[in-house]
Amino acid sequence: MTFRTEIKIHPEKNKIGYSSRLMLLGSCFSDNIGEKFRFYKFDVLTNPFGVLFNPVSINKIIRRSLKGVYFTKEEFIFHHDLWQHLDLHSCLSNVSLAITVKNANEALKNTKSYLETATHLFITFGSAWVYRYEKTQEIVANCHKIPQIQFKKELLPVTEIEKNITAVVTEIKNVNPNLKFIFTLSPVRHLKDGFIENNLSKAHLLTAMHASIAKNNDVHYFPAYEILMDDLRDYRFYKNDFLHPNKLAVDYIWNKLKTAFKDEKDYLLMEKVENIQKRLQHKPKNLNSDNYRHFITKLNADKAYLEKEFGIYF
Repeated sequence: MTFRTEIKIHPEKNKIGYSSRLMLLGSCFSDNIGEKFRFYKFDVLTNPFGVLFNPVSINKIIRRSLKGVYFTKEEFIFHHDLWQHLDLHSCLSNVSLAITVKNANEALKNTKSYLETATHLFITFGSAWVYRYEKTQEIVANCHKIPQIQFKKELLPVTEIEKNITAVVTEIKNVNPNLKFIFTLSPVRHLKDGFIENNLSKAHLLTAMHASIAKNNDVHYFPAYEILMDDLRDYRFYKNDFLHPNKLAVDYIWNKLKTAFKDEKDYLLMEKVENIQKRLQHKPKNLNSDNYRHFITKLNADKAYLEKEFGIYF
């Protein structure tokens, strides 16, 4: 007897291996998966502008990066003792305006470089709820705890989301025609919007994504949202806030993603990298023991082999 509804993942044609160049944008779930790719030493760039939740803001920052429209000092707002930008996450904020602008422009250059040369782009949408800044009438990525009265909350219509997805795909393919797009829906529920409102938001995003996928062979969908909602389906797979997936859930979803995209010829190499990463985390009780010296000698030899043969550095 089966007591759960497991989602079967079929292998994708566009495999991911150590020759791949990956970029992940979007919600905090992109950070979770990006961490996994970094652990296995893939060539990956994750959320250079910090977490972004809505399709309009993601489209805006991609378009700006591709066009090389650099940030200027006049665009930033000084709030809560930090220089902030409404299109960027607070992880780029700083007490120094010069440093804030410099970091934002470095992120822009890195993003442009990866978009032009990446083999795979993962975009994870988190919410269709957006905030429009009354002063400029622009949809923003982050309100930075500026008083709510300065923003108007809106739900993006399906047509607007689909329009932004199409714009993202078109603009990137103009400079990188071979890039493969993988869209996902964040499994994190945005309950500050309300239970019903969260489901409405996710429904808008799902509908728009699948409408776009149906029109483009290079656009694919990975069911991260469905895996957590319909396969795992239990609060023991969540962190203490009951909203974010915990390590067990992220590991499970990661293994499903590996099943879909892994390049068999690189799978054994991933295992070697994992073995070294785990050994690097080892905390010895006696640094002067013969066992530990032997351990370090073997570890360094294994690292040197991967560095020489595959260009994988630790």
